[in-house]
Amino acid sequence: MLRVDKIRVHYEGIPALHEVTFEVNPGELVAIVGGNGAGKSTALKAIIGTVRPVSGRISFNGKDITREQTAKIVKLGVVYVPESRRIFGPLSVEENLLLGAFTSSSEDEAREHLTHVYRLFPRLKERLRQRGETLSGGEQQMLAIGRGLMIRPKLLMLDEPSLGLMPKLVTELFQTISLLKEEGYTILLVEQNVREALELADRGYVLQTGRTIHTGTGKELLESDIVKKAFLGL
Repeated sequence: MLRVDKIRVHYEGIPALHEVTFEVNPGELVAIVGGNGAGKSTALKAIIGTVRPVSGRISFNGKDITREQTAKIVKLGVVYVPESRRIFGPLSVEENLLLGAFTSSSEDEAREHLTHVYRLFPRLKERLRQRGETLSGGEQQMLAIGRGLMIRPKLLMLDEPSLGLMPKLVTELFQTISLLKEEGYTILLVEQNVREALELADRGYVLQTGRTIHTGTGKELLESDIVKKAFLGL
């Protein structure tokens, strides 16, 4: 489905990614893990088109999207839920969600997607008239993911979804991601919570200073010396 082939990304001339290659197949949950500054978020931004690789190629379902505009990439079915959530604070929960339905062909289809999101996140339904800025951090993350789901994406990219959440909410979040995987969503997950991400992942890639240093199944990476020493404190 997604193929990222030897992309290099620079920020003001400073290398952020060095010929990074990875792929995501339909129905997979693929995790990209690593420490701060590893280039994880940059990889997602390159896919969605908010940063441009200086070389390499990105393809989605056989179509070259390396230089494509973000809006067109989204219409192809790629959704990016950013690290900062970026909900519209003054708008209600439901208004935020409906803004994510801009590719729906009709109001009925948008309402159908809304029902699906409320089933996944009952707490959002309880707060559908509440302003986004008054939600807790965990609820705002639910809202950000829910808004992304409103177009029924072919590829859902989650950027550090657990960042800033209390441990209990982190557990709930990963349970929700597991449910999305069971429902058949294809997910590309960037996470600093390495153990939780790799326990869910079919496959994973470890980035360090913009380079891929290890790859394998989630289980293989959890058992690897590199991951144990660098990220699990073992």
